[in-house]
Amino acid sequence: MRQLPAFALQDPAAYVREMDEMHRIYDPLTIAGLNVGPQMVDVFERLGFFRVFSAPWFTFLMMLLVVSIVVCTLDRTPRLWRSVRRVQVEQGAHFYDLRQSDRARFNGIDGTAPDALAGVLRQNRFRLRHAASPAGEVRHVYGDKNQYFKLATLFTHLGLILFLAGGAVTAAFGFETVVFLGEGQTAPVQSVGTPNNLLVKNISFAAPTRPDGSFADFRTDLAVYQNGAEIARKTIRVNDPLEVNGFVFHQNTFGPTAELAVHDRAGQLLWAGPVLLAGELGGRPQGFMTIPGSSVGLLLVLDRMADGVPLLAVTGIGATADPDAGNILFIRGLGLGQSTDAATTAGYAVSWRQAGAYTGMVIKRDPGQGMIWIAYLSLISGLVLTFYFPRRRFWARFEGNRLEVAMTAERYVNVEREFDALLETLAARLGQRPERRPSDAR
Repeated sequence: MRQLPAFALQDPAAYVREMDEMHRIYDPLTIAGLNVGPQMVDVFERLGFFRVFSAPWFTFLMMLLVVSIVVCTLDRTPRLWRSVRRVQVEQGAHFYDLRQSDRARFNGIDGTAPDALAGVLRQNRFRLRHAASPAGEVRHVYGDKNQYFKLATLFTHLGLILFLAGGAVTAAFGFETVVFLGEGQTAPVQSVGTPNNLLVKNISFAAPTRPDGSFADFRTDLAVYQNGAEIARKTIRVNDPLEVNGFVFHQNTFGPTAELAVHDRAGQLLWAGPVLLAGELGGRPQGFMTIPGSSVGLLLVLDRMADGVPLLAVTGIGATADPDAGNILFIRGLGLGQSTDAATTAGYAVSWRQAGAYTGMVIKRDPGQGMIWIAYLSLISGLVLTFYFPRRRFWARFEGNRLEVAMTAERYVNVEREFDALLETLAARLGQRPERRPSDAR
């Protein structure tokens, strides 16, 4: 389901625009011929389905999940520790019964068999332990491989907890906004009045095109200031952001601007600078500005004439006390470099000096990012150690001239194949084939 962008949750006007877009997308939805789209959007908005990750019910569920994982881990850890620590070197004769799987017996062995077995197990990275009966007539050898790796599941649990905690930290203390800047314009990153606030400036913007007219790239020469001093500058691209003071500046979008100059009847300059045409009217770029010190607004729409020459439609809008009276003061079309006559445009001369472009940046601060990376490493480490290094255990019992062996392993291991390989190597060193149950004989 489409989600509201983070900046819309901080800007009421942007929130209204985004919800209008939600209605446009989902309002046509019908079920059994009944149009349920508008009501569905209203209900989903109240339930927070369009802002799931900041909805109170989602936060509650995440907290419940974290608590469940922590409680489960604390309950399981002592038993897990006891299971990996528990080692039983000595096994009774019934343990080596050939009717069980992964059991074998060598008869007629000589005194070199213990060393041969120890060599095979060490070659396969088993850790050996030895035991013997009081009289010494029975000797036991136990091999353990990856004994403690099962504890790696704790890394997996830790990774899940850190993932959720990192997301909670970002949701609680993170920051995200979208800033549109024409060339030469500046804007504060956070709300005006924020201590040590950053100021971002669009030094220049470029969007070179290919021979077919498509854009090959778009980049912004960006400068960041703090307390009046420049602290960072970089040309950013879509996949090459600028990072400074915990904030990341991502190149996100761009669009046209109209460089205007507005003079009053006396010729005094009231405004000079770019107006962002970041809106849309009839499929054409649209922008709006209010002439400083007046109650007159300018609605700008960028169009093209039949011969392809750009045309800027300028509509003057003024305040009116009569709700039934029109508030359109004038409508003029300007070519690039042209100006209006102040006498016919509400006393203000409007000049279109040049066409330009604005840059759109997503600015983020993600304090939970470090925890997310640690969570990722912990989770991957736990999974790799658990699934690729499972525990194997091997027992051997020497009595007289007979050697009995057995093997068990975690469920992720093809224990039959590994046991067969160990037996092949041991048989080659002992110079004889082992006795096994008929179904296991090779």
